[in-house]
Amino acid sequence: MDVHLQARNLRKEFGQRLVFRNLSFSAEVGNVIVVAGRNGAGKSTLLKIVAGLLTPTEGEVRLLVNGRKVSLEREKHMIGFVAPYLQLYDEFTGIENMELGAKLRGKAFDRDRAEELLRYVGLESRFEDPVGTYSSGMKQRLKYAFAILYSPPVLVLDEPSSNLDQEGTEIVRGILLEQRSRGVALIATNEPGEKQLGDILIDLDHKNGS
Repeated sequence: MDVHLQARNLRKEFGQRLVFRNLSFSAEVGNVIVVAGRNGAGKSTLLKIVAGLLTPTEGEVRLLVNGRKVSLEREKHMIGFVAPYLQLYDEFTGIENMELGAKLRGKAFDRDRAEELLRYVGLESRFEDPVGTYSSGMKQRLKYAFAILYSPPVLVLDEPSSNLDQEGTEIVRGILLEQRSRGVALIATNEPGEKQLGDILIDLDHKNGS
């Protein structure tokens, strides 16, 4: 798969507050972009823009897959997104959360594939339990399973190891390694160990109005 992710002259403002400006980058298959910066620098904001969840004040993000421009608003299955603030449905089971997420994206649900991924992230004995009974780390693992359900060309991770133990962190490293073989990853972190996972660094402390 030929994947190119491009951001051109991004600027984001919330009211009178400038978050960042003049931000451009590009990545292709095999690249992991690390977004760093102090609290409030705009790391999560940038990731949401790339994932199609926020609109930049100026500029654009383009995703080309095999030469075709992807609509980030309409083809959300092309982006896998994991963040601590993503909400799950506590009253549904793990597998039901994945099925509902697939339906909301207009995609057919492959239960066998979903169960395979739930086993991969270590939830093989709990995916029929209500998510409300999960620990925060288990919920994070479930988010990873759903994020890679459709082998997305772009994987966006906000604080990749948040709420995870050492085993969970190693699972994430494995997911990132596999992602390099099929597409691009974008991670927001200030953790030194996680920053070493990337080959492109975006430091937002130098892209704001201060």
